[in-house]
Amino acid sequence: MYTLDDTIAAVATPPGVGGIAVIRISGPEALAIARRIFRTGRGTSPRLQSHRLYHGFVVNPDSGETVDEVLLSTMQAPHSYTREDVVEISVHGGPVPVRETLALCLAQGARQAQPGEFTLRAFLNGRLDLSQAEAVLDVIASRTTQALRVAEAQLAGSLSNEIRELRGRLLGLFAGLQAAIDFPEDVEAVDMQPEVQAIGERLTWLLDEAERGMIYRDGLRTAIVGRPNVGKSSLLNALLRTDRAIVTPVPGTTRDTLEEVLNLRGVPLLLVDTAGLADTDDPVERIGVERTRRALAQADLAIVVYDGSVLPAEQDMDVAALARGIPAVVAVNKSDLGTVDGYAELLPESPHIHVSALTGAGLDTLEETLLAAALGGEAPGHDPVASKPRHRDLLRRAAASLEDLQQSLARGEPLDLLAIDLSDAIAALGEITGEQASAQLLETIFARFCIGK
Repeated sequence: MYTLDDTIAAVATPPGVGGIAVIRISGPEALAIARRIFRTGRGTSPRLQSHRLYHGFVVNPDSGETVDEVLLSTMQAPHSYTREDVVEISVHGGPVPVRETLALCLAQGARQAQPGEFTLRAFLNGRLDLSQAEAVLDVIASRTTQALRVAEAQLAGSLSNEIRELRGRLLGLFAGLQAAIDFPEDVEAVDMQPEVQAIGERLTWLLDEAERGMIYRDGLRTAIVGRPNVGKSSLLNALLRTDRAIVTPVPGTTRDTLEEVLNLRGVPLLLVDTAGLADTDDPVERIGVERTRRALAQADLAIVVYDGSVLPAEQDMDVAALARGIPAVVAVNKSDLGTVDGYAELLPESPHIHVSALTGAGLDTLEETLLAAALGGEAPGHDPVASKPRHRDLLRRAAASLEDLQQSLARGEPLDLLAIDLSDAIAALGEITGEQASAQLLETIFARFCIGK
């Protein structure tokens, strides 16, 4: 079980060699440990006032040996990230000063922090709720500016405020319902239907927001597929604006999948360049084709590439058959060589864009079409409020409980049965913010954090 009685320490910066590294200490003994291992240039241990930066040296208190010249900052409770006393020591970013400084902290009474334990303490001490704590990890892992904005808004409480407001309204309904159950002669049950419907509609909106938010956060796996030599790798390079994939006139140059992230106006697309789909006796090419089929099966979106300068081949039809059923955008490539008819009948349900990977013609239109396909045809508007599968699933559970409640109200079910659906919706929303969260859930969430956060 979690404890706040001890003091934890860890390296808060990424591993490797750098200009500086930061060792973070949090807990009741943080300041005492700092006083024992830190000396100013005069060889004294300062009083360490809150929110001050001190220049000095980390010194082994047993041997008197200097470990490193450092900057040390202090933040006294409750005005710190964890709402505990926090000390951060900026040492030179080589492995030896980092290792020896952390070892001194541990020798003086701190213990090694677990993954995410600093943020966990911020949650347990009430500085952050659970959705805000999760947003900390999203800020770190953001791959686009749009994803960063969504995470920063959640960290500031955009989702928390929304959930607390809806949960508060449900708790008000529950209190009135419970009073009517306990004191039927004195308290008349109120008509909950309008309020339940209004809250349910808001949850439906939040669910739609969550689907869009997950796209900004996680991106879409996008397979670039087609027969050999239609320009798949050239199109990848053109979209990325860099020569990432090897391009030659020889069919079958790409024999394995190649993955790169494209920041498409805030939406991360994980582009997967694949081997050309074709029948072949070459064992290596056959492996590549099998990986192409697997990449297509795992894709959220497909870019189907055709060579528009020649008539469709049987292999093009095979590609269309494989891509059918997956959201797709058709890129009819090599428009600089002229275009022929016949491709409109292949995947007619998908938008067809004429492009030239060589000259860049049509790329802007292709990007706009991909963006619309990624967002379900909607133009990017305001930033979504929710962005995690966990949030989506709990919102879905709360919405389903309210839907059941509305049906029970329409049937005139007994009040105690209504209370079951209402309490389940309240519990689901409470799990989003952590007001109702098990130890196992907390372990699962914070285990994904880095150790120093």
